[in-house]
Amino acid sequence: MTSTVECFEQPGVSALDVLVIGGGQSGLAIGRQLQQRGCSFLIVDAGPETGHVWRSRWDSLSLFTAARYAGLPGLPFPGDPDHYPTKDAVGQYLRQYVSTFGLPVRHNTRVTGVTRDGAGFTVHTEAATFRAARVVVATGPFQLPKIPAVADSVGRDIVQLHSSGYRNPEQLPAGPVLVVGAANSGLQIAAELHRTRPVTLSTGSATRTLPQRILGRDLFWWLTTTGLFAAPAQSRLGMRFRNSGELVIGNSTRRLARAGACVRPRVTAADATTVTFADGSTTTPAAIVWATGYRSDYSILDITGAVDASGAPVQQRGVSPVPGLYFVGLPWQHTRGSALLGFVGADAAHIADHIADASTAVLAI
Repeated sequence: MTSTVECFEQPGVSALDVLVIGGGQSGLAIGRQLQQRGCSFLIVDAGPETGHVWRSRWDSLSLFTAARYAGLPGLPFPGDPDHYPTKDAVGQYLRQYVSTFGLPVRHNTRVTGVTRDGAGFTVHTEAATFRAARVVVATGPFQLPKIPAVADSVGRDIVQLHSSGYRNPEQLPAGPVLVVGAANSGLQIAAELHRTRPVTLSTGSATRTLPQRILGRDLFWWLTTTGLFAAPAQSRLGMRFRNSGELVIGNSTRRLARAGACVRPRVTAADATTVTFADGSTTTPAAIVWATGYRSDYSILDITGAVDASGAPVQQRGVSPVPGLYFVGLPWQHTRGSALLGFVGADAAHIADHIADASTAVLAI
């Protein structure tokens, strides 16, 4: 079935059936699913090449999921299924995915606004304008680095950077480092830095630490076999899993402390030379790495009903109440794996089915 939903032509405006915003893992997954259903589409991405975001992370980053759980629909991740791919290998895999299936991706195309009228959507970018009957927002959950306000009080002689800007220990000055945030990124970066300098790790909210392998099997074998990763967010099992806190894999604050790192509670204050913690203790770092996560930004959607008062997408398993608008790759969009490389395919298939069914309904009118 090839969709032939009409889009009204305008001079200098490209008309499409489906426009996918974001060319990362979620955008590629939905692209492949749309392709298999005969839908015509274009993926637009702000980056210069496929896999750019992965290649831009710190040098030693590797997945905490084994390769067998890291593939997108239709193309297994190459190599030993039990190895843990590096971030560069992920970037290369995504490029391979695009070339294998011939997915239409337009790079260096940053979307600046999306509006809707009775005929569909107008998508504005820095270089062109598109008209589309349907839009899928696949920009992912990691959009804008989040740094707490206390960072403004830190002295200018202390080097500060967000984990998104961290690459390797050599980019930081000699001396003690404070890493703020004890989720997966913070623990990995703190462990790397502790090999060459004193590290203090500041922990905020409680996290749940699990080993990468249990009884000889990868953690994700257990999570998938027990049904935890397939449990819908609103199910009893899904809600218990979701409410149990951030899942930290393979590292722990306890292990870092045993290795000699100093573990402190959340940061409460700072001045020109000193950072103070909730227990009253202090540190005088030469540098601070803020591994404090990201916040989403859907301000491009100038569409009533697309987001709630907090700016979060309004959706039911990726389907917006705004006709023709969809989301993919959101944390807990349907299950715990909704935002993860090897598990986003299920949500992508669901949305592609919805789009294909809607296209068939239009053709039948």
